[in-house]
Amino acid sequence: MSVLCYNRGCGQRFDPERNPDDACTYHPGVPVFHDALKGWSCCKRRTTDFSDFLSIAGCTKGPHNKEKPPEPVKPDVKTSGEKKELKELEDLKPKFSEYVIQAPKPLNTSSRPSPDEPFVRLEQKVSSSLKQSLEKLKLTETSQVDLKEEEGDEVKVGTSCKNGGCSKTFVGPGGGEETCLFHPGVPIFHEGMKYWSCCKRKTSDFNTFLSQEGCTKGHHMWKKEDMGKKVVPCRFDWHQTGSQVIISIYTKNAIPELSFVEANSTVVNIHVIFEGEKEFEHRISLWGVIDVGKSVMNMMASKIEIAMKKAEPMMWARLDLPPAQSAPVQVEKEDGDKDADD
Repeated sequence: MSVLCYNRGCGQRFDPERNPDDACTYHPGVPVFHDALKGWSCCKRRTTDFSDFLSIAGCTKGPHNKEKPPEPVKPDVKTSGEKKELKELEDLKPKFSEYVIQAPKPLNTSSRPSPDEPFVRLEQKVSSSLKQSLEKLKLTETSQVDLKEEEGDEVKVGTSCKNGGCSKTFVGPGGGEETCLFHPGVPIFHEGMKYWSCCKRKTSDFNTFLSQEGCTKGHHMWKKEDMGKKVVPCRFDWHQTGSQVIISIYTKNAIPELSFVEANSTVVNIHVIFEGEKEFEHRISLWGVIDVGKSVMNMMASKIEIAMKKAEPMMWARLDLPPAQSAPVQVEKEDGDKDADD
């Protein structure tokens, strides 16, 4: 009877009666996710790709482990204090209602500059934190490229399948092509829970998450395919002062040479390449008017800030200009219809 090994980085099934001291190759450390790099605390190899992280071979040998680690205990959250604070805030609302500032009315669009004005690229400022982070990534990517060149097109025995959730390894050309059980989705870590977007079997334990059997059948992928740039959405928000509007785009390790922001007085085009293979594009028709010559693109390790100088020191009601709504068309009745009504 075979049982599942719960050693980190293993995920294989084994016979408890046949479990020598060197049967398992695993990671005694814990997973480390920092500055877009993923790896294990017990060894130095790092990667930016989650599938490559899952396929990092263990660094320690020992017997398989059939003991499932205990689930972490969730702390009790008491909400009585929060409810009390919310009640106090509700009681204060009438007292401060006279100080509420109404949002400004929309601008007169007839006096706006044309959105067809030529675009100008904003000045780009790169922080030292981003430069250091990109240098670390270059070292990691260089080592991975050297490793791929050494391997060539030949798949080595023991190579792990690159499909998410599959722990099988390549046994050789004559080993037969068995069905691959994998997760086509992406891993999601949210509020202490870990799961795959394709099947959403949630768990708080990382080992249990790694050992979840795939929900889709297919073929093994022994070599990761180059998919080119992947267009993805990014979280962004904005705030304003009396003289500026600042847009914050939360992208890690954006590449300065491939990223830019271009704008005219009323429109902003954003183009960002980040984390090596991800692409984000967005176009905003601004609520107000900006001074392009005094606006700047600030690039940091964890985000990009677009600081736009307002043409006039006034508060904006919102970031983007809502699309113009055409007036409803009234259809006049013909004489025949009028006579029929009478």
